Amino acid sequence: IVATPGRLADHIKSSSGAMFLKKVKFVVLDEADRLLTPSFAPDLGVIMDQLPRDRQTLLYTATLTEAILALQHGDGAEEGAERKPAPFVYRCDTGIATVATLRQRYLFVPSHVREAYLALLLHAMVSDARSVIVFTGHCRTAEVLRAMLTELGVSCAALHSMLSQRARLASLGQFKSRVVRVLIATDVGSRGLDIPTVDLVVNYDVPRDPADYIHRVGRTARAGRGGAAVTIVAERDVALVHAIEERIGVKLDELTVPENAVVDSLTEVSAAKRLAVMVGAPHLRCTAGANVLPCTVANARHIIWRKAVYSETQAARCRGS
Repeated sequence: IVATPGRLADHIKSSSGAMFLKKVKFVVLDEADRLLTPSFAPDLGVIMDQLPRDRQTLLYTATLTEAILALQHGDGAEEGAERKPAPFVYRCDTGIATVATLRQRYLFVPSHVREAYLALLLHAMVSDARSVIVFTGHCRTAEVLRAMLTELGVSCAALHSMLSQRARLASLGQFKSRVVRVLIATDVGSRGLDIPTVDLVVNYDVPRDPADYIHRVGRTARAGRGGAAVTIVAERDVALVHAIEERIGVKLDELTVPENAVVDSLTEVSAAKRLAVMVGAPHLRCTAGANVLPCTVANARHIIWRKAVYSETQAARCRGS
């Protein structure tokens, strides 16, 4: 059986007797550093209760966390309980965090116009790259960027934990088949994705942990292929970039873009972002005067247009006075 903890636990709880695991001999936890976090504990507890005690458990991880190190030293035994022998640990330390075929660069931008630089970067590089993954730090940011870029004519899909399983699979299917060329993802997509067509990874938000950076850029330049990674850096992200460079042992090259092109696109990008913020949160309502409207693209555009007309009218009155 190959499964994620959530799906397997759901089958165990919802289908009584459908999953018989008492004869399992081996249990393998891939990405063990992520699975041994509190968010996975309830599902793993349901699964482990169904497994025999006489089994071999194997854990694989590319990142050593405190939880992994505690297991290595045999820590965590309850007081008074029989202390189990420490597990066998094999560390493969090559000293290489990112591959030589990956070109890593940073783009230094003012934080308040980060979206304009991203839009310009994608318009300039999507034609050369077969597929692009843009990583963000939050689900809402991913959804807003998806709506904004769609409004700007960039074909894209979103992948984050707030989507249903069906919606996630639909987004991945569109991206793998190249129906869309750009995938906007949180760190839920930083592990396990092996899509050969991904030529470019963009870090819209700089990851706070260098290990997350390594996992993100590892979605490209796989199996000897080439690839590129661009990290968008604002004024408060410099220390994070230095920590990443120290961890991977590589200095990121600076990428520059035409500033005039960014300035020219600000109005269009700002309008698209305003619309995206309104539409990207379905639980919010769009209001126009005393009317409450469904939060659709058409209604959001109507509200933005009304505000623009009102502002122009007020400005004309001020000029007349």
